[in-house]
Amino acid sequence: MKKVLSIALVSTMALTAIATSTKTAQAAVLLDSNHVQVEAGDTYKSIAANAGVTIAELEQANGREVGGFDLIFPGETVTLPGVTTPATTQDTTATQTQAAAEDTSYQAPAQQATQTQATTQSATQTQTTTQTGTSQGTFKISFYDPAVLGSNMGYSGVAANLSVFPKGTTLKITLSDGTVLIRTVNDTGTFAYSNPNQLDVAMPNNQIPSYGVTTASVEVL
Repeated sequence: MKKVLSIALVSTMALTAIATSTKTAQAAVLLDSNHVQVEAGDTYKSIAANAGVTIAELEQANGREVGGFDLIFPGETVTLPGVTTPATTQDTTATQTQAAAEDTSYQAPAQQATQTQATTQSATQTQTTTQTGTSQGTFKISFYDPAVLGSNMGYSGVAANLSVFPKGTTLKITLSDGTVLIRTVNDTGTFAYSNPNQLDVAMPNNQIPSYGVTTASVEVL
């Protein structure tokens, strides 16, 4: 009788142990792609197996000694290895920065060309302004608008005494206020013909100076 009771007691204890083991052996709860929450019965071995990583990788991800004694408790958060988001973000930022630098480098030649063109234009303008020729002295200067007189000769010419300046002569006329006019002799009016020391400069009516008549130094270019 005692032997039968002993066997029954041992069987009951074994069944209780099996039930308890079955109840506590639960998988860790996945909090997100890189973290799990420890449940009763979990070990680093079971968590590593479920995550598809080695125990050593799991220990390293959580700052534990590799091969040491891994004591964990229910409710504790365990980090899974393989967090790559920060590195990816850094790589993306570096790529964008490099692309911006390449764009700036590509634009530089165009900017340089614009500066070179501006410098060339400035030099050309200076050269035009500083043209010098043979001085002919001081002349009286008057102005007229060919269009008002019904002429289509334009505004690049100047009427002069042809015995002084033959037709086709290019003159540099520097007015008393510093204004420089480049004109070509293309006409001789009665007024200029009878006044060898006077030039009649073609100019639109709305640009003719209010003083009407002035003096200028004249050079032949």
